[in-house]
Amino acid sequence: MTASPLPSWLAPLLSPEELGISDRFAVEQGVRGFDLMLRAGRALAVAAASQLPGGRIAVLCGPGNNGGDGLVAAQALHEAGRDVIVLITRGADGYRGDAALARDACSLPLRAFEPTLLDGATGAIDALLGTGATGAPRNPELEVIRTVAERGLPVIACDLPTGIDAATGEILGEAIQAIRTVTFHRPSPGHVVRPAKGRVGVLQVVDIGIPAGAPVTSQTGALTDAVLRALPTRGGDSHKYAAGAVVVLAGGAKYPGAGLLCVRGAQRAGAGYVTAVVSEPAVALVRGAAPEAIVQAFPDESVDDVLAPLLAHRADAIVVGPGLGDDDHAAALIDAALGTDRPVVLDADGLAPFAGTPERLRRSAPLIITPHAGELARLLGLSSAQLSAARLGSVREAARRSQAVVVLKGDDTLIAVPDGRVAINDLPVPALATAGTGDVLAGAIGALLAAGIDPWLAACAGVRLHARAGRLAAAQAGAPDGVVAFDVAEHLPAARGSFRPS
Repeated sequence: MTASPLPSWLAPLLSPEELGISDRFAVEQGVRGFDLMLRAGRALAVAAASQLPGGRIAVLCGPGNNGGDGLVAAQALHEAGRDVIVLITRGADGYRGDAALARDACSLPLRAFEPTLLDGATGAIDALLGTGATGAPRNPELEVIRTVAERGLPVIACDLPTGIDAATGEILGEAIQAIRTVTFHRPSPGHVVRPAKGRVGVLQVVDIGIPAGAPVTSQTGALTDAVLRALPTRGGDSHKYAAGAVVVLAGGAKYPGAGLLCVRGAQRAGAGYVTAVVSEPAVALVRGAAPEAIVQAFPDESVDDVLAPLLAHRADAIVVGPGLGDDDHAAALIDAALGTDRPVVLDADGLAPFAGTPERLRRSAPLIITPHAGELARLLGLSSAQLSAARLGSVREAARRSQAVVVLKGDDTLIAVPDGRVAINDLPVPALATAGTGDVLAGAIGALLAAGIDPWLAACAGVRLHARAGRLAAAQAGAPDGVVAFDVAEHLPAARGSFRPS
């Protein structure tokens, strides 16, 4: 089956296999492989010279092309007058192809790695294992990783820190901790997905002259602000129903504020009409803070008898779950929402009844689920540690098994669709690390879904809009600390307006 291309608002993140195809394509187009290595190594040298402290730089080289890049960097640093020692983990006669050319062009002695040879070094370049490495590092590379960590040396990584998986973002045993990673042509998923993201440091992507047009169809991409320009906007002939009507089922007695935050997220993200069905304690709260919403209390009678009139009147999308609770009444609301033919956003408590059985979420109408890591772990029957170690694989599995769009929240929020494609929001927003921001996000996605757009676009745009609003809220507050979820909701219009089509 031919893979579907990524939309234009995603910047492709290339797997090791796709990077290899790009390299071979460049050679087929007449670009010498050694020229690519020279450009990569020299860019690496520039980064090391500017980022590492004065003193000796230990260039740690493995046996492949990654090691070849390191040898080029070592020579460039030496010619620039830096004190350099080259330490290799395999025999010098093991280099092949372009890496062998780099070895022959390096005037420095190539010394077999020994821990004592790092004495006096003030920094290091990690050119041990490249993007194509698989499995946990073994000796001698493992000994290098441990020795560098023991010495506390600042490290510039070539391509990616040794020990992380470029394709998945997983850490394979032990890994280098870099202060900066210099990668070439295009980044990979492993650069922006946790836990590997935490080892990358500052990511620097260098163009080394690989021409466009390589026959790759990436399945993973980084969100760009262009996703917000893809959203429909209100025109002169718009009315409240054309903007989209959202029904919110949220805000149980224990968490009434969740209902308000969800409603406000939907309103501020562009919904024209919001109806909230909330617990009795939440009714006055929502009416007071969001007077534009139509508000009613959870029904005492049959849930279906209450939901049916709402759907008959106007409901382009339903958001269910934030702060809903886990009693029988909440379960009835969840079942009723999923039993409709309307698009649904299922968040927080709405996911609890499906623990271990994501297949039960399958439905013919669109469904977007928005779990945090703990919720997705329970949905898949995993421990939190298992999920955190394999976020990309887990979100893909959840989308496949549920046949839903899955939004795995975090500072590397992942948005997966059942065919295997994943969008990654790598925009850091510390201000969102506070209670209630997930409720705002659920409401915002519901508003976009109600506007009639594709569910994956709605989820991705909602995530990006939410992130941009968090940044604006932090800027107004003066710092991310102290920003609350309501602040984020109130900044959604400004975040969206910044990217309106001209």
